[in-house]
This record gives sequence, structure tokens and C-alpha cells, in this order.
Amino acid sequence: MRAYNFNAGPAALPYEVLQRAQAELPDYEGSGMSIMEMSHRSKAYELVHERAKEQLRSLLGVAEETHILFLQGGASMQFGMVPMNFLHPEQVACYVQSGNWSNKAFKEAKLVGDARLVAASDTRPLTAPDLRGLELPANTAYLHVTSNETIEGLRLGSLPDTGNTPIVCDMSSDILSRSIDASRYGLIYAGAQKNLGPSGVTVVIVKPEMLSKANQTLPSMLRYEVHAKGNSLYNTPPTFAIYLMSLVLDWVTQQGGLPAISARNTRKAGLIYQAIDDSDGFYTGLVAKPDRSDMNITFGLADELLEPAFLSASVQAGFVGLKGHRELGHFRASTYNAVPEEHCQALADFMRDFMRQHG
Repeated sequence: MRAYNFNAGPAALPYEVLQRAQAELPDYEGSGMSIMEMSHRSKAYELVHERAKEQLRSLLGVAEETHILFLQGGASMQFGMVPMNFLHPEQVACYVQSGNWSNKAFKEAKLVGDARLVAASDTRPLTAPDLRGLELPANTAYLHVTSNETIEGLRLGSLPDTGNTPIVCDMSSDILSRSIDASRYGLIYAGAQKNLGPSGVTVVIVKPEMLSKANQTLPSMLRYEVHAKGNSLYNTPPTFAIYLMSLVLDWVTQQGGLPAISARNTRKAGLIYQAIDDSDGFYTGLVAKPDRSDMNITFGLADELLEPAFLSASVQAGFVGLKGHRELGHFRASTYNAVPEEHCQALADFMRDFMRQHG
């Protein structure tokens, strides 16, 4: 029996993907080798690499001229790489603070140059920043946003009109969970370990006009232009992680693409949110309803003294990963693409049973 896996990342992978990877692990397509054993310059791996890029391009609607890079270091590496590449001495980088991860990105940017907060989340219940009428300085290099805050479970609902100022987006915890207009972003980055695949690879999607303005004096491994020119093969890429990501992208396509995935994710999250909302205050959501995430559902118990009992009972019932992040506490259920709908129903049923026993 598969665990009820609600981990925030590394997170659940589609079972069909794991089965296929298991079957192909010792001998990839009759090569007599695992994909892990192949040179990243080999023809067999080159086909995997290019297929993963084209799958992402198709699913997300990324323009042909836009670069898709496979890097390492996670989203946390991007917190520094973005300002190092694009924040010049005479410019300012503007940041929207919607939670812990966007705040960490902002702090890293401040180490590089003039970075400023232009909008921030409200207090509990957490509310997304209002970006309507947002005014940016004329010398703004880029506006950085985080589309979904993994720790808080808050989704940024809409993007502001920034004119010619590019938008940079950390999309780690909701990329591939719903359709987006990729043309609105100058650069998107996302750690793979939530919806894209296993940990170890980070996707960066960057427009060529961004690269034309990039800092040319950085060490090679920190320059997006170097990775773009080398087709993400400047150094040895995480080949097995990219292979697994390609299998996940196949799976998403087989599910009906992003429209079907998005509808299912909304249903899944709705099952758990309904258990919270119907509890007459026994459970409390941590995010204002209009700004709730479909990927990370955060909640607490009105009687916090019951929270250790809830966690213990959930573990005994087979649920994994419900303990909230150390900086927020309480509980979090991450319902990424690969989490089955019946697992979300099982959690909702468990929550109702616990409430009947302790309410």
C-alpha cells in the first residue's frame, strides 16, 4: 500500500512514473546501461534532454525563442543568481514579499545590490499583497514575485502590469499545476521536487532579451548566458533527475495536460478545505479564503493543545508529511499533482473522525 504522502518536497511522484523508471533502471532502451551510467554527451541522453525541454515548452506554452535551462542548486541558488545577473549598480530590484521564500529571495538580493520591498502580505489570516496600481521606480531592473508560498500555503492571484519591466517568478511549488501565460514573465525558476520530478534539477525559463542585459563578469557557472549557449550542458547536468522529470511530463500529458490537472487539483484541495470550513471552528485555515493555495493547505486546531494528538493519530493512520514547517507550525498538507484524489478524501475523512472524537 502506498503511503498517504503529503510531504512538501521532495514530494509524491506518480506511481506509474516510478514503475516505468524501475523497469528501465538497469537497461535503458536496450543500451545495456542505466540512464545514470550514460555520458551526458551520448545520443541516448541527448534525446531525453531535448524531449524534456520540448515537453515543458508545449505544456507551459513557452515561445520557441525562450530558453529552457536545467540547472542545479535549487530555487535557493536562483535567489542569488537572479540579482547577480540582472541587477546592475544603477538599478533597483523590486520584490513582493508574500511569505518566507519570497522574503529569503529578497534578503539574498540585498547582498548583491539595491533591492526593495514594494508590497507585502498582511497578517493572519494571511492575505496576498494587493498589487493593483503597483508603481515601480523608473530604474527597476525586474520585479520578483513568488507565485505560491509553500510554507504558508498562499497563492498570488494575479500579476501587476509592469510595462517594460520584466517579471521574475519563483514558481517552485505550483509550476505545472495550472495553466499560465508564460509570455508575462521575463524569467521563471522552479525547483523540480514538488510537481516536476525529483530533487536535484532546477528549471529556469528565460527570455533572450533578459540574457542580453545580463552581467558578463560573473564566474561562468553563475551566468545564465553560459548555460543557455551550452544547452544546459556546460557542466555535467543531473541526468537521472532530468530523465525522471521527462517521465513526469509524459504523465502530465497523458492526464490531459494542464487544464485537466488544474481541475483535479482544485477538487483535491477542495476536499480538505471543506473539512476545515465545515468544522465550526475546530480547524482553522491559516490563509484568507481568496488567497488559499491548491498545492499547500495550511491549518491549525482551535485548541492547540490537541495538535500533538492530531499529529500522532495521523501518523498512526498512515499519513506522512502533515507537520507544518518549523517557521509556521501547525499543519500542512501538500497536494501536488501526483497526490491521488482518494488520498485527499482519506485525509478529509480522518480530520472529520478526529473532530468527532475530540470535539
